[in-house]
Amino acid sequence: MKVMVMVKATASSEAGQMPSEQLINEMTAFNQQLVDAGVMLAGEGLHPSSRGRRVQFSGADRTVVNGPFAETKELVAGYWIWQVNSLDEAVEWVKKCPNPMPEESEIEIRQILSPEDFGESLTPETREQEQRMREEIAKRQS
Repeated sequence: MKVMVMVKATASSEAGQMPSEQLINEMTAFNQQLVDAGVMLAGEGLHPSSRGRRVQFSGADRTVVNGPFAETKELVAGYWIWQVNSLDEAVEWVKKCPNPMPEESEIEIRQILSPEDFGESLTPETREQEQRMREEIAKRQS
């Protein structure tokens, strides 16, 4: 199963405070363990929400809202995409992670939907189109 592992934002990440050299080294070592174990598929940090935008949908209307956004604890400061056998395995990996923030922090783990999760709503034609798009993305990244 694939999971998205989200590092929740904190006051320091929303203030744009960059991690220390020590934390960068610790996180790099942790990421290398993930890569060596075949778990890590992707991972990035995010700029503070003050540099972001949200697009709100209401029927056919779209409204753009500039950051920063309230409720820091609900924001994401970074993420990984992992391939694991279970949510329990993902939890065990997160427990090995250095604290990604200088203050108390939280990491959320969510399973990524797979085509099977959509049942009959995902027609064979749509499955084929999805596969072609994935192949095109992989080709462009090479």
